[in-house]
Amino acid sequence: MIELDITLPLEGFVLQVAARLESDSAAILGPSGSGKTSLLEAIAGLRPRAGGRIAVDGEVLLDSQAGIRLPPERRRIGYVPQDAGLFPHLDVRGNVRFALRGRTSAARFDEAVEMLQIGALLQRYPTTLSGGARQRVALARALASAPRLLLLDEPLAAVDVELKERILPYLLRIRDRARTPILYVTHHVGEALALAREALLLRGGRVEAHGPARQVLAAERLAALDPLASFENVIDGVIGEPDADGIARLELGSGLALSVSAAADLAPGRRGTYAVPAEDVLISTRPLEGISARNVFRAELAALEPVGPELLVRLHAGGVEWRAKLTAAAARELGLEPGQAVWLVIKTHSLRRLR
Repeated sequence: MIELDITLPLEGFVLQVAARLESDSAAILGPSGSGKTSLLEAIAGLRPRAGGRIAVDGEVLLDSQAGIRLPPERRRIGYVPQDAGLFPHLDVRGNVRFALRGRTSAARFDEAVEMLQIGALLQRYPTTLSGGARQRVALARALASAPRLLLLDEPLAAVDVELKERILPYLLRIRDRARTPILYVTHHVGEALALAREALLLRGGRVEAHGPARQVLAAERLAALDPLASFENVIDGVIGEPDADGIARLELGSGLALSVSAAADLAPGRRGTYAVPAEDVLISTRPLEGISARNVFRAELAALEPVGPELLVRLHAGGVEWRAKLTAAAARELGLEPGQAVWLVIKTHSLRRLR
């Protein structure tokens, strides 16, 4: 549990955040300049002007009235900034070992290296690593410090889609295997829904909304708040046997199955999570035949929500709420209305695996 009641003067406004985070993972979203990074830095102890109260699992890290202000090194908080923050003069082994202390340090080093799968990189230097590899090393270093809390500031913002697919499963592994609570700053709704159970929306240094992630990250609210927010459909199901072409069925448990690219490390019968951008979900007003897309299924249109100059269409199919993005002109030409039956079209390769 994380108790926050923070006041921090910033240029242009005062950050004032009062919230009680009770889950093992919370996403922090909001427009650029809303105070997301400053909030993480205050929790980590890197903002000496921060006042108020911060407590993690009952231990007080900051209490201005009581005169308590633990320095960063005593807070046992792992912080991974956007640029990874690796030491360029140390190789990967040295970077990870820098975080170690205590008699169990060797075991923690081995666990962090295995969990983030960086054993083959130990003798390399940060300048020789890809963006995704640098982020994995930064995560390993933070994890090796045995943190009570992990703060991640848009760790996937600087990497491409392929690397995001590789790194997000490591974050899920840290949350579930290391049982380390995570606060995660992002503009990406798909990542937030995959990783976080709770969400906190900031605007101008104040809490705009706080609660369960799926409830807080409603498209209409978030689009009005953060123009950089990106929307994805996150689908969880049971993977089937792949065919000769490496395509498997993802059973959603409600009579709907999707064709997805099979993963070598995901055995049949295991649960898999996939994502598809709202922009890649096409809508047809009639059943389609003779097209290359392997996923065509009926859905019921629930609502049309303005998102800037476009529309985000919410639909229900297979026990899942889907989102598709299209222009207002396209919606008018199709005559889309709530309650209407439509067909969704998704290419197999548009569904990318998250875990």
